[in-house]
Amino acid sequence: MMDKLKGFYVKNKIPVWVVLMVLLVTMPLYVSAGNMRIVCRIMLYIILAGGLNVISGYCGQLCFGIAGFYCVGSYVQAILMKTYNVSYWLALLPSGIVAALIGAVVALPALRMKGIFLGMITIGFSELMRLIALNWTPVTGGAMGFKGIMAPTFFGIKMGGASKYYYIFLFVVIAYMFCTNRVIKSRVGRAWMSIREDELAARSLGVDAKKYKILNFMYGSFWAGIAGAIFVAYSTYVDSTYFTLDEGFNVLGMLIIGGQGTLVGPIVGSFVAQVLTESLRFINVWRYVVYAALIILMMWVRPQGLIGASGSILAGSKAGKKKTKKAEKIVKSEGKEA
Repeated sequence: MMDKLKGFYVKNKIPVWVVLMVLLVTMPLYVSAGNMRIVCRIMLYIILAGGLNVISGYCGQLCFGIAGFYCVGSYVQAILMKTYNVSYWLALLPSGIVAALIGAVVALPALRMKGIFLGMITIGFSELMRLIALNWTPVTGGAMGFKGIMAPTFFGIKMGGASKYYYIFLFVVIAYMFCTNRVIKSRVGRAWMSIREDELAARSLGVDAKKYKILNFMYGSFWAGIAGAIFVAYSTYVDSTYFTLDEGFNVLGMLIIGGQGTLVGPIVGSFVAQVLTESLRFINVWRYVVYAALIILMMWVRPQGLIGASGSILAGSKAGKKKTKKAEKIVKSEGKEA
């Protein structure tokens, strides 16, 4: 069978991406409803880990509070739909924009702090968002949250259930991959990477680090907000328990496994984490111990992640010594294009 498929591919010269898209579009036809729920969860975490990857992986800003932006997007979507009767589709973009604006506010301390100090600020922000969601009862519903959030309709088709809602997740993942790929290859993306490699060198070569750091936080938090917005209608319910620090560290663990600073890293990390925890359900809570052990092993054996390049600054001290030269090269190429 595989030989026939290979021969068909060689004979007709079908691009790999076409085959991949056909497999993705037709997935609900050959995957059970139960497994489609896992696929949808993988795609949700791809978007979340992708947003974190933009902040931590491409710009080097340590962020532990991605769950806070996830929370903002979820509640903005729920409030617009349940309180103001805004349609699902019209509420999506405002949810991401509000998360991005809050991301700009959170980014302000990043102009003076870095490393673990910035990470602690993002932890505080994440907990602040969760506590506001828990206690601002007139607006957020308090501990009860929002129930009965209806799935959207698309040309008269109700997108309820994992097999149909999957296409919304798929569209958003493709949009994230396309937009992020374009941004990373642009002047903005090169500025982010130069700051990650060596901020002092980037500043000396004319990069406005303050502006690009704020843009970086806004872009990453926008996608985390979008992930939250599409999550609420899928789950039909939202409350503050979804947005704990554990969830933020869970997303970070996926990024560590997949590889920071790579487009494919969040995909691989989300897939490995979800498949691992689902396949080990028979050992109950011990599956999370295995998951934690995998993260520790990755940090020890391959800190750049499964997909990360061996020349990454995360790979070791030898690569780290070259980071200034790499930053200069990135910014010089930006200057030539400008």
